[in-house]
Amino acid sequence: MTKDYLSVLDLNRQELIQILEESLRIKRGAEYPRVLQGKHLALIFEKPSLRTRVTFEVAIRRLGGDLTYLAPGDIRLGVREPVEDVGRNLERWVDGIVARVFQHETLETLARVTRIPVINALSDREHPCQALADYMTIYEYARTWKVHLAFIGDGNNVATSLMLMTALLGGTFVIASPKGYEPPRKYVEKAREIAQQTGAEIRITHDPREAVKGAHFVYTDVWASMGQEQEAEERRRVFQPYQVNRELLSYAPEDARVMHCLPAHRGEEITADVLESSRSVVLDQAENRLYTEMAVLLRLFARRRR
Repeated sequence: MTKDYLSVLDLNRQELIQILEESLRIKRGAEYPRVLQGKHLALIFEKPSLRTRVTFEVAIRRLGGDLTYLAPGDIRLGVREPVEDVGRNLERWVDGIVARVFQHETLETLARVTRIPVINALSDREHPCQALADYMTIYEYARTWKVHLAFIGDGNNVATSLMLMTALLGGTFVIASPKGYEPPRKYVEKAREIAQQTGAEIRITHDPREAVKGAHFVYTDVWASMGQEQEAEERRRVFQPYQVNRELLSYAPEDARVMHCLPAHRGEEITADVLESSRSVVLDQAENRLYTEMAVLLRLFARRRR
């Protein structure tokens, strides 16, 4: 693993499984070293958050560290001063950066100009911490890493990270998106390249019924993310046939679980009755954000202990 965690691709298959297994051990009550004792992290959030902020704050404190939260309007990355200057200043005061940003390039710049760890807490390209929690949850239910995961909706940052992680773990990833809303081509090509080594299968379709056939897990996310508000009305029209509802789930196996990274827009990408049903594992996903983030912090900071 590199000094940073900006992408699923910063992990190889062995490292990925080690982090997931460590997450499971932490949840089961295993002891862990307080690797952040005497360390201070900066949380830069250009986007507001519930799960990401709370779980990272709790994770840092459980590992013995402290933090400074920088809210969306506090430093105005790239507006009040260049991202490079923000990173070089923070490096003098803190031991790591957790950043939830609009542009992935912001993370890459922070990582390039600093020698401290930078963690992607969400960007427009990927959401690798979410994908870790999702696969931890998948394992808890399936007891295997190799599952058939169907993603219904926008080929967004969450879909991209899940696709790459599925490729590394050797499972099947099928995404059903409207034409023009598929995951970025370069990430699809990279996932398929990895799949040639792991035996994974990566498929793209425009038919949600086809995607859920044989699926162990059916995943969806909002149709319009933060920063896409101007597209929201058009996206609601385009994505309406991709709603996860009881009718769509009738094409999936009866024991297929439903996943969502939250927050959910009930009545849009998913119906309330499905989200609140016994098939839904969304609260397990949310809980597991804490344990996977602890495992990432442990791995990044264990070799930096003084």
